[in-house]
Amino acid sequence: MSRLETAYLRALQAVGRRLDYGTNVFDREWDVLVVLDACRADALEAVVPAFDFLNGVDSLRSVGSSSSEWLENTFLGHPETARTVMVTGNTWTDRYLDADAFAALDEVWKYAWDDDLGTVPAAAITDRAIAHARERDPERLVAHYMQPHHPFVPDPVAGDDGLARTGSHSNTGNPWVLLRRGEVSVERVRRAYRANLRHVLSEVATLLENVDGRVAITADHGNLFGEWGLYGHPMETPVPALLAVPWAETWGTDRETRSPALDPPEPLPVSRVYGAEGDQDRLDALGYL
Repeated sequence: MSRLETAYLRALQAVGRRLDYGTNVFDREWDVLVVLDACRADALEAVVPAFDFLNGVDSLRSVGSSSSEWLENTFLGHPETARTVMVTGNTWTDRYLDADAFAALDEVWKYAWDDDLGTVPAAAITDRAIAHARERDPERLVAHYMQPHHPFVPDPVAGDDGLARTGSHSNTGNPWVLLRRGEVSVERVRRAYRANLRHVLSEVATLLENVDGRVAITADHGNLFGEWGLYGHPMETPVPALLAVPWAETWGTDRETRSPALDPPEPLPVSRVYGAEGDQDRLDALGYL
């Protein structure tokens, strides 16, 4: 970013820090909450005809414009968390959530990371969510998929280095930096983003066949493709296209069409990040690669 661009963003964030915005998902009714990372409300609405379980998409205003902000504002100090099982591919959980505050916190990114993809496969989140639903039957279950957030699994964008396997920084080789520099077109990134959304929704369809109850589909935050001169999803940024996230409701019925085979390498909460080589072997054996 240039100094002018940085100053502009900092000014917006100064405003964002003073706003009390957003609807906490615990204020809504659901048994299973599917979180699609960085999914815009208009993007989900556009694919409704392709997925029978999407009967319509509303929107709500998120409690954060980035994952870290959303995690803090959604779960910290909320009593419902103690009765909630969370399955997540989002690496920021290690910095912003307390595993002891949940009925169970399953940080799948610690042991099912795919270095080739540069992210957590959506199928790994589905497997673990199904396992928890059957084995624990929690009052509330959160399944936080990393898609449609980059990297775009079915249609990778050249120059995208994927996600950094840490909750402390982002890789500089990502679509939003490429867009800002004019090295890739908005349409190219939008096309890859939409493909990634369809990809993860296929996994959501499988999840719905293997869990019971009221299911809500939403996102932690949206994503900017140049609105207000910004890209990606900077924190504390009160831009409408970033804060408007989808809200779609449907029902799940466990028809047992999937038998999950992925297990964590140690009892929850998983205490460390496991090496990529072992993860590759395990995921390959499960048919994810």
